[in-house]
Amino acid sequence: MKMTSKVLILLFLAIAFISCNDDDNDPILVAVESETANDIPAPQTGGQGQPVGGNFTKFSFATGAVTTSDTDWDIAFRGTTIAVNGGTVTGTDDEPERNGNAGAFVASGTFESIKDAAGITFTQDTDGSFAIPTGSDNGWYNYNPQVNIVTAIPGKILVIKTHDGKYAKMEVLSYYKGAPAQPDGFVDESRFYTFNYVYNPNDGQTVLE
Repeated sequence: MKMTSKVLILLFLAIAFISCNDDDNDPILVAVESETANDIPAPQTGGQGQPVGGNFTKFSFATGAVTTSDTDWDIAFRGTTIAVNGGTVTGTDDEPERNGNAGAFVASGTFESIKDAAGITFTQDTDGSFAIPTGSDNGWYNYNPQVNIVTAIPGKILVIKTHDGKYAKMEVLSYYKGAPAQPDGFVDESRFYTFNYVYNPNDGQTVLE
């Protein structure tokens, strides 16, 4: 017995409906990304007792690149300061408006040992304070004035909640252009970040390995 065209159409729609339902129940996850960002510039004006200014360099974990977007950024760099796209402006000059839901947590451990963002309480930028503490030995770095060197503090990993609610972790490797193994604070150009990061692009997923 031959099926009519109407029956065939109904059968096709039923199969498509079942297929869509299966897809909804079993979402396809995108692979977690493990990358290195090289020489992200963080210029500033002032310093050495003068007011600090200059635009922050904004970075997106989703694209793995610097961005000029007013909204699609997660963290931003100026000098040794790292801002997050969440909370409010802190009151420093030339900082970007916060319009996302980003936050940060300074974790202790190795890059490999921080495997999940679940259970972390994230801090956002607020009036007068950055989520990632500024100043030598307060957040991610140490400054040695005798040799004029900024170095990342071993065992300090920055866990980031991105502007759109996803998760990443990062480890600053160098503050100098080209990431020299033994930087010379009087010769090598500073305010260039090189860092390892892991980014999970999946909604609701907190795994960072």
